[in-house]
Amino acid sequence: MKRVVVGMSGGVDSSVAALILTQQGYDVIGVFMKNWDEADADSGACTAVEDYDDVRRVCDQIGIPYYTVNFAKQYWDRVFAVFLREYRAGRTPNPDILCNKEIKFAAFLDFARKLEADHIATGHYARLDHSGSMPRLLRACDASKDQSYFLAAVPAAQFERVLFPVGELQKSDLREMAKAHGLATAQKKDSTGICFIGERKFKQFLMDFLPAQPGDMVTPDGNVVGHHDGLMYHTLGQRKGLGIGGGGTGEPWFVIGKDLEQNRLIVEQGESDRLYSTSLMAHNLNWFAGQPPADRFTCTAKFRYRQSDQGVDVEILSNGGCHVRFHQAQRAVTPGQWAVFYDGDTCLGGGVIESTEALCPLLP
Repeated sequence: MKRVVVGMSGGVDSSVAALILTQQGYDVIGVFMKNWDEADADSGACTAVEDYDDVRRVCDQIGIPYYTVNFAKQYWDRVFAVFLREYRAGRTPNPDILCNKEIKFAAFLDFARKLEADHIATGHYARLDHSGSMPRLLRACDASKDQSYFLAAVPAAQFERVLFPVGELQKSDLREMAKAHGLATAQKKDSTGICFIGERKFKQFLMDFLPAQPGDMVTPDGNVVGHHDGLMYHTLGQRKGLGIGGGGTGEPWFVIGKDLEQNRLIVEQGESDRLYSTSLMAHNLNWFAGQPPADRFTCTAKFRYRQSDQGVDVEILSNGGCHVRFHQAQRAVTPGQWAVFYDGDTCLGGGVIESTEALCPLLP
């Protein structure tokens, strides 16, 4: 009987993943990953205690052993330190993508090997095709829940012993399965956001770790219209929380850029062409086939999780990065986030957005 170690978060998705594998005859072990030390967070910022209780209840219900493993140090060193470094540099990182690469499919995989597991499994909405020499990452059958975007940084070799039991399911069917088996998590709401931030406002959280460096908010022509507490607290396309009064056209203000050298946040009133870009440069590329499809190719891409697919032309550069030209100008493409490439349902890979080419220049 093959052994599978399931990463269980205390949510309904990983609960049903464990149930499915048990029904399929695997020797299943549930493991709760503790990735954040509450000593580093305000009281109540992380729901780890409640989530572990839900893991324990579900594992008891389906009759499998369960353990907890503490990856807080690895998370701090490999994910959170990078998260802070990127914000200091004025970029907007995606810690969920980095967590999958460094913790859930690296540190957790190493832990599972110690338990002599044949596979690891999670509740991610994605699919894997193991028929070729390298695993292919595919979108989930439920397009509204697909999480392949968040898996784009994981090296293909780390997927060789991975199972995604819920990738073939619709979320509604998964909920019904949980209810039918009386799982303790059947009615539990899906988690949102990042565990280490919890219920606190994101800006307040960053202030606890990064010193504020106040500066001016300026229009593209350099007029000062307000002040900011720190560039890292703002992202491209942001509308809320700028604290700029009305006036002018009466339209809302948007963040359209950052002037790192002079510590100025560039804002403009109304929907602006300056928020749009025509191409991007990406680096730290990961290709699931081991290499890109060609030196130049056309595919679709996403530059943030909830975005619909966008047509692009990709050119691989000699430095290992790539230049991505958009078929249509894109709004608020943000350095530090990931560009993820697709051919139909197949996720080709992706890379970190390094810079963009603006449709209109920001400053004279």
